[in-house]
Amino acid sequence: MSAVDNATERAAITPAARGTAARNAQRLLGPGVAIGALGILGFSFSLPATRLAVADLDPWLVAFGRATVAALLAAIYLRATRGQRPTARQARSLALVALGVVVGFPLLTSLALASETAAHGAVVIAILPAATAVAAVVRAGERPSRRFWLASAAGLVTVLAFVAVTTGGELTTAGPQPADLYLLAATALCAVGYAEGGALSRTLGAAPTICWALVLSAPVTAAVAGAAAAATGLHAGPIAWLGFAYVSIVSMFLAFFAWYAGLARGGVARVGQVQLAQPVLTLGWSALLLGESVTALTVVAALAVLASVAATQRAR
Repeated sequence: MSAVDNATERAAITPAARGTAARNAQRLLGPGVAIGALGILGFSFSLPATRLAVADLDPWLVAFGRATVAALLAAIYLRATRGQRPTARQARSLALVALGVVVGFPLLTSLALASETAAHGAVVIAILPAATAVAAVVRAGERPSRRFWLASAAGLVTVLAFVAVTTGGELTTAGPQPADLYLLAATALCAVGYAEGGALSRTLGAAPTICWALVLSAPVTAAVAGAAAAATGLHAGPIAWLGFAYVSIVSMFLAFFAWYAGLARGGVARVGQVQLAQPVLTLGWSALLLGESVTALTVVAALAVLASVAATQRAR
């Protein structure tokens, strides 16, 4: 084709046609999906990094220490950007954000991964996308269909069945293992923190939302981290400190910039679908970097949970 023909073809594509194509692409991908995916990529290594950290460090120190380090970074960011102070109403929302993602999820996952593998944890918390959608629906006051609730219940049953099979006869004598209860509770609290933070980011901004949640929590997190350090010490190898650095800088701080921005732009329930990739990525990191065994049962359970979560998202 000649240069003249190419020019003629380009000219034939009118601005209206280009605008229509752009709008179609936006509807296909959804606003905020790419930004949210960047956040999930950062979160996907959180469990393996936590596993590395708690191998040498106390779980309470890892959970509250990472929040303390992130709070220092948040204070620097807010000062540098002269971020607006939250209103009283926004502060109440920030309390829920802090309960879910600053304190609840880091503490409970640290406690769980002190005795459980990151691969196992990835499967148990794979229900998080559905839980986030449920939290978003409840907060928005919507009325989901029966299909939505059936799909959500199917995901929860799959997770509980996985826990029952992997713990074997221990369930009949000692009940569910503490690590699995920690992970399920962490999922519930994290879902609340995601939904509340995503909604708040629409008015306060994504970065200020996580930064203010960290700063307002700092008196508590710093006190607990200091007490844990005094009681257990800071003796750890370089790999453990690398894991701690990752969960402090990326998992607790930078990844939330992208995640909350994506939730604010595209909607909590819709962009929450991006979390479907997180357990698969985490399983991959666990196998490649930690040498953990990812059995066929673990993979099947992860795929079953992902299928139920996908059904939940389509049915909402």
